[in-house]
Amino acid sequence: MHAFPLSRRAAVALAVACALGAVAPAALAQGGKITRIVVAFPPGGPVDFVARALSERLGHELGEQVIVENRAGANGALAADFTVRAPADGRTLWLTSVGAVAINPSLYDKLSYDPAKDLAPVSLVVSNVEVLVVGEKNKAPTAREFVDAAKKGSAPLTLASSGSGSVPHLAAELFRDASGAPVSHIPYKGAAPAINDVIAGHVDGFFGDIAGVVNFIRAGKLRPIGIAAPARSPLLPDVKTFQEMGMAGVDSDNWYGLFAPARTPRADLDRISQALKRTLADKAVADRLAASGSTPRWSSPAELTALLQKDTAKWGAVVKAKNIKAD
Repeated sequence: MHAFPLSRRAAVALAVACALGAVAPAALAQGGKITRIVVAFPPGGPVDFVARALSERLGHELGEQVIVENRAGANGALAADFTVRAPADGRTLWLTSVGAVAINPSLYDKLSYDPAKDLAPVSLVVSNVEVLVVGEKNKAPTAREFVDAAKKGSAPLTLASSGSGSVPHLAAELFRDASGAPVSHIPYKGAAPAINDVIAGHVDGFFGDIAGVVNFIRAGKLRPIGIAAPARSPLLPDVKTFQEMGMAGVDSDNWYGLFAPARTPRADLDRISQALKRTLADKAVADRLAASGSTPRWSSPAELTALLQKDTAKWGAVVKAKNIKAD
């Protein structure tokens, strides 16, 4: 058989085919492994945003595909139940806010999952500091003047929340105790209607994650008057903390953490945690999260365990002292 010379295009095609043939077994050797990040909210929300901001780079760091799976409903219980019943092989992870793991155990008489027993902490992911915002009709320049005006007036301050027992509600309770201001809590079914009524002037204020209200602040629809954290926010450097204004103890962080089923081997937890550490250190990922108002914040599994225990005790004490019940 005679060998005929290949055209340049054919030669390139053959080279590409050979290269693909060489890497295909390596790709197949991965077994098409998929890691799921379960989110207890519909697409488009803050937790979903963080999950999707991480997924591609985390997949690169793990050497496998990472997908986001939304399992909304039952105040996080559907996502929690799915996670705790999943195989403990490091392939199912739950990205959740602090409420479902540190507040719900004291808020609900019966909970289908026990965060302390059924989940294995992997890593903290982001910190979401709360900020007190008011509508533009309210002229108080800071929370100090906001409180002073309320003490002189005949009506209590009305503070909206995204629901009884939510982080905004509990932050408002810390504010009530620290300031001595007369406060009336107005629960809503979610943050969106609460924010809308603050903008419209129907309620006086709202404690919200900076990530959830920063766009309204930038648009001039809401005005921040107090940061519920030990330090000021880089996104709102001119806004004082409550500590600076003489109101100690108003410290509320709606952090998001990554959890796995309880029996997941320690080696897998450490592997995922270290991959997440590299992911959060990636400038593109960190910048995307920071621009949204969330602060990238990695931790070891042990550090997240300690934080979970601390915040479970902290928020549990508030729920009990105020006799707060779920909606």
